[in-house]
Amino acid sequence: MVKGRRKVTYSENFSKNENAVIKRVLDRYNFNIISCKKARSAYKVQTTDGNIFLKRFKHGRNKAENGSVLVEELAKNDFHNTAQFIKTKNDNLFVKYRKFFFYATEWINGDECELSQIDEAHNCAKLLAEFHLAASKIDTKKIRIQNNLKNWPQIYRNKLYDLPKYEKIISKKKIKNDFDLTYMNNIENFYNTGLITLRILNDSEYYRLSKKAEKEHTICHNSFYYQNIIKKENEYYIIDLDSIIIDLQVNDLGKFIRRLMSKREYKWDFEKAKKIIEGYNSVNKLTKGELKIMLALIIFPHKFWKLGRKRYIKYKNWSEQKYSHKLNKVIHNGELQQKFLEDYLKFLDSYTYE
Repeated sequence: MVKGRRKVTYSENFSKNENAVIKRVLDRYNFNIISCKKARSAYKVQTTDGNIFLKRFKHGRNKAENGSVLVEELAKNDFHNTAQFIKTKNDNLFVKYRKFFFYATEWINGDECELSQIDEAHNCAKLLAEFHLAASKIDTKKIRIQNNLKNWPQIYRNKLYDLPKYEKIISKKKIKNDFDLTYMNNIENFYNTGLITLRILNDSEYYRLSKKAEKEHTICHNSFYYQNIIKKENEYYIIDLDSIIIDLQVNDLGKFIRRLMSKREYKWDFEKAKKIIEGYNSVNKLTKGELKIMLALIIFPHKFWKLGRKRYIKYKNWSEQKYSHKLNKVIHNGELQQKFLEDYLKFLDSYTYE
């Protein structure tokens, strides 16, 4: 990139201290800077050679090295739909300044993917499958990645055991408000859904596939959602590799589907979930065992449990209106999930790929 000095226009939202820090960091690069502004939790730096993505983080100094190696290894396996890392003047992948670390990548000049459109979600699932396929061929010894393989059945059991605890806490309250009564009246339904989840999980190939993932060190993106999916013309790109982990790859797809199903455009419509699965399958075919595991991840009452924990254990300081709004939404989605579960199980019965 062209070296040079010019007056840089920083965002007016920068504090004096932030302005000084960003200037010091950018001085370590060979950028001829025009402007710099906030872009979500990062910075968009305009230079004479194009836009740059600058990311700041506190922990995990291996993030930049991991990301850079991963991008290189993905490219060797014909996956080029991510951002290239940019080194400093001293050929380093990151800058340490005071208590922060920074790294820079190219800026993908596109838009965050509009996931309210099912066709877009279908295409994003294909992108995820391509990423998983390429990542599966990487020698993970070159990357320092956290192993996130856990005992899901035990974790789910522990969460289910919490629900009777919340019920006991509510029962002991002398004065119960509307939230307390509504939450308590729905514990049994969500508890039963959790039991169904455990039965599905125990009847799946979870333990065998977990051992396989442990042995092969399969990589998950672990944050696959609209803010990390960029559409440039008709190409899709996956960005922000900071959260990569070793895990079952259906975890990525399952969380993606679960988040979408709660949106008003999806309303737990299994036909839409099926289209997303078909998009993934068109690139990287899932087995029936993997689909069973994914179903358990999708329908377990995570949000009902989490809301109870916030209320009765963490004492989250929310207004009653906010608590009630979230609870009503969770209950409504729980009702829709029952039909989703039935349709998913019918789909599994007729699914032939093992």
